Amino acid sequence: MTLIVMAAGMGSRYGGLKQIDPIGPCGEFIVDYSVYDAAKAGFDKVVFVIKKENEEIFRQTVGSRIKGIKVEYAFQGLNDLPEGFSCPDTRVKPWGTGHAVLACRGLVDTPALVINADDYYGKDAYVKMHDYLVNQMDTSR
Repeated sequence: MTLIVMAAGMGSRYGGLKQIDPIGPCGEFIVDYSVYDAAKAGFDKVVFVIKKENEEIFRQTVGSRIKGIKVEYAFQGLNDLPEGFSCPDTRVKPWGTGHAVLACRGLVDTPALVINADDYYGKDAYVKMHDYLVNQMDTSR
């Protein structure tokens, strides 16, 4: 089961990459808690959707901390669009949630949960979603 973490936002209103701002007593990021809770609930893979230019900082900070769950990266690029669509020259921000999930094609072949990197959902949310997805898989066979 896969956890997709949307982390490509630039934090323009915030003033930086809030996804990697420490908030915990030992410098944890919100996403550290999310991935930990998801892994405890039974998710075995996380895909971070990021901008290519943020790859190194994510690998060094977020990715290097994660243990016991497979980590992959999907890159949300402005021109990674379905056939027949093009990006206006003036566009600089990612397209949003649907586009972020599209960036994961080829990396996700299991039921998945999509979250924001800078929101905390609580342990119970991951347990409930994992159980729901497992039950949906069982009833679809």
